[in-house]
Amino acid sequence: MTGAEAVGSARMHDVICAIILGIVEGATEFLPVSSTGHLILVGNALGFVGARADAFEIIIQLGAILAVVWLYRQLLWRVAREGMSVPESRRLILALGVAFLPAAIVGLLTHHWITAHLFTPGVVIAAFIAGGIVILAIEHWRPAPHIDSVMRIGLVTAWWIGVAQVFSLIPGTSRSGATIMGALLVGVARPAAAEFSFLLAIPVMFAASGLDIWENRHLLSGSDAALFAIGFGVAFVTALFIVRWLVRFVSQHTFQPFAWYRIAFGLSVLGLVLSGRSWLAK
Repeated sequence: MTGAEAVGSARMHDVICAIILGIVEGATEFLPVSSTGHLILVGNALGFVGARADAFEIIIQLGAILAVVWLYRQLLWRVAREGMSVPESRRLILALGVAFLPAAIVGLLTHHWITAHLFTPGVVIAAFIAGGIVILAIEHWRPAPHIDSVMRIGLVTAWWIGVAQVFSLIPGTSRSGATIMGALLVGVARPAAAEFSFLLAIPVMFAASGLDIWENRHLLSGSDAALFAIGFGVAFVTALFIVRWLVRFVSQHTFQPFAWYRIAFGLSVLGLVLSGRSWLAK
């Protein structure tokens, strides 16, 4: 293989990685299965790791969150236009602000420690399995729902959802999974729990991504612009379909299928690691 062919092959590999990881991000960011966990595991499998991969993940997360902004643009515009002057809009603004605080505070205090110590396949596998068990338990014992709309979520309810979101700082737990399960525990119906989780993701992910971009700005390179754009676009389009589908799905089904998926996936990867057959065991 000539030098030019080697460079071309490397670029094609990067494009394929960008497409695959964009799909993974868009498909898992808003499902209770952990996008971070999947990106760590799939990234390791593809050999797309390191500082450049970390910068890429930040960009594609923005693609996924912009899909939610687009899908809920009418509600967001209405709330922004009405502001604090209309009770319903004021309640939603305050609820999102209160739910945002716990993870924001804990995240700022522990961000570097978590990045240094918890972003490992072992932690992700454990969180996958434990998270699946927790979802099954909550679906079995959760109280009867009495809140059927995001516009009816009060401050106390929002606070407990925010406390639940703190657990999502552990890679593999799932931000959406933590917030949705937290909402179910305080009496929010499944569709409203999912939609509040989507809306809460907007300030949470913009804040987290903004911090990550600032701290890793030296890793952003103009030569990677096309690659990042591909991943961004794929994540955006994939997330559009997933968010629409999830709201319809949970209107008629429980979250148990996601719990069993988490447990099966985690155990499968654990088995591969223990057998020495996994790329993660290297």
